[in-house]
Amino acid sequence: MLKKLIACSMICLVLNTAGAQTIKTPAPSPTQTIKQDFGTGSIELSYSRPGIKGRKLGTDIAPYGAVWRTGANQATTLTFSDTVSIAGTKIAPGKYGLVSIPNKDQWTLIVTKQLDVTAPNAYKEENDVVRVIAKPVQLKDPVETFTMQFADVKPTTTDLQLMLDNVLVSLPISMDIDTRIMADIKRTMAADPRPYFQAGMYYLDNNKDLNQAITWFDKAIEQNPRGYFIYHQKANALAKLGRKDEARTTAQKSMQLAKEQQVDEYVRLNEKLIASLR
Repeated sequence: MLKKLIACSMICLVLNTAGAQTIKTPAPSPTQTIKQDFGTGSIELSYSRPGIKGRKLGTDIAPYGAVWRTGANQATTLTFSDTVSIAGTKIAPGKYGLVSIPNKDQWTLIVTKQLDVTAPNAYKEENDVVRVIAKPVQLKDPVETFTMQFADVKPTTTDLQLMLDNVLVSLPISMDIDTRIMADIKRTMAADPRPYFQAGMYYLDNNKDLNQAITWFDKAIEQNPRGYFIYHQKANALAKLGRKDEARTTAQKSMQLAKEQQVDEYVRLNEKLIASLR
């Protein structure tokens, strides 16, 4: 009889376990993944976001002097699609870990080959790719939830910002795109159809040979005679060279085409350009 009772109890336990329902609840430190277009590629960041929740920075969370996973739960990672530079060190495309050593007066930000640093004892210094000393900036308004973001994004530089409580630290990242783009321009200009407008824009935006840029804009106009945006950029190049009369005439042509095609934005841009030439 006892054996039968035990057997029944075991069966009931198995059935109850098998039929148990789970409840999904919000993660206390939710994961965030950010993909930022940068240079000619992208950077992807994945990290978890702990909150202060009444704790003290430097002791209860992100302890001073200790290796921190720079988040919570899983390891924090950065994935670069192209070669980037951090503090003068070139970093090949790939996936890397990001750890830090917070301190009151400075933070050490570390890009590492390790993708498994979830606790201080998992970190191995020999896997460092680069270390950067960052000076913390005091924020006026405290940040409750740990936040990382790409800020001041420019064609060749950006800052990865870390913010928690009243502290902000930045990791500058750069990319050398000029060599690659100049090689691409040389290569594509030998093929058809030739990207005259894109090449002219790169020269204009990066203060290269503006006469060459104008030549390419003229070629682009031959390809697209109603290209109001091409005329506008040619006018910008002429203005930079101090050729105001030609710039004004070209901007007026751009404005005329923009009005015909009902592109109000370029009407305003040309009005502003013409006003600056007086």
